[in-house]
Amino acid sequence: MTGTDFTRFINLASPRLGAEVTFATDDFFADKARLISPEAPVFIPGKYDDNGKWMDGWESRRKREAGHDHAVIRLGARALVHGVDIDTSHFTGNFPPAASVDACVSECDVPGADADWQEIVPATDLQGDSHHLIAVDGGAAWTHLRLNIYPDGGVARLRVYGSVDKHWTAADADNTVDLLAIENGGRPIVANNEHFGVLANIMLPGKGLNMGDGWETRRRREPGNDWAIVELGHPGTLERVLVDTAYFKGNFPSHVSLQAALVTGGTDASLTVESQFWRELLPKQPLTADAEHVFTGELAAPGPISHVRINIFPDGGISRLRLFGKPTIG
Repeated sequence: MTGTDFTRFINLASPRLGAEVTFATDDFFADKARLISPEAPVFIPGKYDDNGKWMDGWESRRKREAGHDHAVIRLGARALVHGVDIDTSHFTGNFPPAASVDACVSECDVPGADADWQEIVPATDLQGDSHHLIAVDGGAAWTHLRLNIYPDGGVARLRVYGSVDKHWTAADADNTVDLLAIENGGRPIVANNEHFGVLANIMLPGKGLNMGDGWETRRRREPGNDWAIVELGHPGTLERVLVDTAYFKGNFPSHVSLQAALVTGGTDASLTVESQFWRELLPKQPLTADAEHVFTGELAAPGPISHVRINIFPDGGISRLRLFGKPTIG
């Protein structure tokens, strides 16, 4: 993974996925839990609490001895990490001069002294009120991260981009599951437009929270339609599709269609061209506002598939896409 391409993946440090900040050496000025709050950090002039200025993030007190502070984040599931964003937004005179990130695998909320922590982000200089997007190399999967700050200070948010590393077994072949769900290893590949809402949102657990909690494109002012490509957590055969337009009332797509393929080669970038010629999985179907649309008999039977192209006509937003089927094991 190079550059900031990793930001197209899921934020694994999300409370909605079960992630939690389970430990901090010190969070005197700002609660460690805020480090992974899903909302963008804010600054409220004049807001103070008993310990000083209220800050939207994690902030330790000024260290008066050797050493450094750290916080431990338990991810929602064992996952592959492709990159992080260490965000010091609104921390200007109190940000750490540097930070690093370690990772380990543990069954404990707070890994013990025997945990095998591995450095995945070396010590990196930080700036105040800034995003620091750092790619992570390697194919190992982790359950916990440790954010080290040198020596103390405040970080507004930590975003951890990657994909769930689900372990599939032969027994799973008999179970119908949402093969696109984040918790089952599904991941977004690319969307032609994400102006109002990112593609990854349609794979989140549960119902959408509001209109901003889905994938929404800008208003199309030229011919054609908008589209996106997603990868299933495991190749499988689909039985049922659910398209949810919850909260999209004046901006839902008029129609949707799906194409699919069992991809065995190429790269994520090459899929944009290839997907135009994939077989039809769901022919063009009308959508309505703020509603769940379930398709079963309308589905074609292309056999096992690994990737799906979503076509929305001509533009607009959808809240969730569920692709129910059985994984093809063996």
